[in-house]
Amino acid sequence: MRSDDLQPGTLYWHDDFASAAQADQWFSALQTECAWQQPQVKVFGRWHPTPRLVAWYGDSDAAYRYSGQTHRPLAWTPTLSRIRDLVEQQTGRRFNGVLVNYYRNGHDSMGWHSDDERELGPAPWLASLSLGVERRFDLRRKGSTRIAVSFALKHGQLLLMDGQCQAAWQHQVPRSLKVSGARINLTFRHILHPASYD
Repeated sequence: MRSDDLQPGTLYWHDDFASAAQADQWFSALQTECAWQQPQVKVFGRWHPTPRLVAWYGDSDAAYRYSGQTHRPLAWTPTLSRIRDLVEQQTGRRFNGVLVNYYRNGHDSMGWHSDDERELGPAPWLASLSLGVERRFDLRRKGSTRIAVSFALKHGQLLLMDGQCQAAWQHQVPRSLKVSGARINLTFRHILHPASYD
């Protein structure tokens, strides 16, 4: 494991979380197991299709609201359940939901945002597993338009973002015309019960 200090916030990289063969197997399984959707999101008063396919899985009480919509969890698939167990063992953190994003090619993307919804609590830890083609991952400080840090997210690599990252930073996966292959990203989260944040 290696780490990068963002001041505030720390990224922890588990470069050898999955072998190439294991990551290949997970990627193929999730392509067919996941119930992919392309919901509409409202941007500057207009509705647009999400620029990627998504699916939300989790424990039965792990409803998650983001982009103006409440997402009820689908039951864990065998592959997602197995990966969650391994992620929890590797990180020592508990996660009860996972947002799965399917980037079909370089035209699919994730815009600037922070994972700071109140369901995640004031200092959420997130674990992000990348499968498939490498994609660029950018970070900028909140309130800034300048990219401060960029990384290549690699096949089988696990990234852990500590509880300070979402308060101070935004991140994105930008479009890239140089990318033709597909990528699946799993971002594991811990959803709090409403009584914990009301």
